Amino acid sequence: ARPAPRRYPAAMTTIHVDGDACPVREEVYRVAFRLGVKVIVVGNGARPVRLPDHPDLRLQIVPDGADAADDWIAEHITRGDVCVTQDIPLAARCLEKGARALSPRGHVWTAENIGGALAGRAVNQARREAGAITGGPAPKSGADRSRFLSALDTMVRAAQRDGAAPPPRAWVPFE
Repeated sequence: ARPAPRRYPAAMTTIHVDGDACPVREEVYRVAFRLGVKVIVVGNGARPVRLPDHPDLRLQIVPDGADAADDWIAEHITRGDVCVTQDIPLAARCLEKGARALSPRGHVWTAENIGGALAGRAVNQARREAGAITGGPAPKSGADRSRFLSALDTMVRAAQRDGAAPPPRAWVPFE
């Protein structure tokens, strides 16, 4: 007879929200309540954030500073967690820690696409510094909201599986 598959304890998935300017907080709460995961909204308090009264929601206020919220998230996020952010460098830092990252428009950041996004961001920043008018993002649409909700649901479920799986083996080179 085959042995029973090995079960690993389910790790608690947490959604970390880069919160001061996040346009999809209400959508995050909806998905989190349905799937039973915790949410930490991280910001410096520059913009007031009111959370619904729920034991799985927490507001983490960080000191003022250009990347204080990003630094807090990158320090606390772990494998099996999800980060919702518009910040491409923060998404890259989360991916490096084995977490998952998603933009408020529903764009899933992966190891395969984050490098190109970082490069494009650097090019656009150089153009802005040179005086080029690059414009901003298009207004958020209903399709963006729908795509975000679907992607967040899928991503949280996958992150829950990540957290419950055994940790990946460290790569050891042959000598």
